[in-house]
Amino acid sequence: MTENGNAALYFVDRHLNEGRGLKPAFIESGAGGRTLTYGELAEQSGQMAEFYRQNNISREDRVAMITLDTVDYPVLFWGSLKAGVIPILINTLLSADLYRFILEDSRAKALFIAKPLLPLVEGFLSGLPFLEQVFVVGGEADNLATFEGALAGLSSTETCEASPDEVAFWLYSSGSTGMPKGVCHLHSNLQATSDTYGKQVLGIREDDVTFSAAKLFFAYGLGNGMTFPLSVGATSVLLPGRPTPQSVLETFEQAKPTIYFGVPALYATLL
Repeated sequence: MTENGNAALYFVDRHLNEGRGLKPAFIESGAGGRTLTYGELAEQSGQMAEFYRQNNISREDRVAMITLDTVDYPVLFWGSLKAGVIPILINTLLSADLYRFILEDSRAKALFIAKPLLPLVEGFLSGLPFLEQVFVVGGEADNLATFEGALAGLSSTETCEASPDEVAFWLYSSGSTGMPKGVCHLHSNLQATSDTYGKQVLGIREDDVTFSAAKLFFAYGLGNGMTFPLSVGATSVLLPGRPTPQSVLETFEQAKPTIYFGVPALYATLL
């Protein structure tokens, strides 16, 4: 039997064996922000995989995520990979027309959407032929199930076996040369970038606290705020709202990150 190449084994499950179960993996910035330990991430992502099994969302089915940067995000992402389900990480700043295009183009079977963004899509959801289920993240809405309620009381399912060159998730391009295009990323891509840029360029360590102003739905933000810190057992700070100069400076003060990832325009406004 070949070795299991599912990226969730390396980025999530192994930390339990290495003694990091009680260590914070993710911390939400701001008053009342939640903390998700490595142990809770492993447990809840396993529950997510079980949730898919019970809701007829099968391996290689696609699910769309229009979700804010909260501790629910890594649970959704890694739970999908554990089940062999393919999450599509979608920009939370798009127009309703682009959301409709991406949901139709990807043929997503389920949608996980942050409650504040629901008004942008609820007018056309019933007209999407492939979309079967919608779950609200971070709140309740009439006639829709909630992400939090969906996981309540479920057992944790083991990580499924996957090939390293199997598709793990999709990201959509910005659409600068036409409509956005779905880009497939493999399980092995995640560790490859962590082993090269994360370790060899950043020199990221287990005792680091990272903070990325770029959101998780960007490839840049996904590495900075998710895979690079998880690759070494570090802690990532998540900012649910927009990265304004004020919110970024407040996060600096609150979380005291040792590695910060920004973009030129934001550096200029911070100065």
